[in-house]
Amino acid sequence: MLSLVALQAVAGAASLGKVGAALGAAIAVIGAAWAIGKIGSSAMEAIARQPESAGDIRTTMIIIGALIEGAALFAIVVCLLAVF
Repeated sequence: MLSLVALQAVAGAASLGKVGAALGAAIAVIGAAWAIGKIGSSAMEAIARQPESAGDIRTTMIIIGALIEGAALFAIVVCLLAVF
């Protein structure tokens, strides 16, 4: 009887871990989307103020966007590894 309760507790903890991993992945994606939107907005404002430096701003924006995407992908992988 006690072992059945223990098995149910372990199964409940496993499903709670999956929910936690899903929430972690969702937070990582939402954070990355917000950050990339903020980068795009700020870059467009900067280009509107100084059109002659559009190339430099665009290059910097792409590099920062790639770094954010890499961090978000790493976070998602970590969350998915927590499930398995």
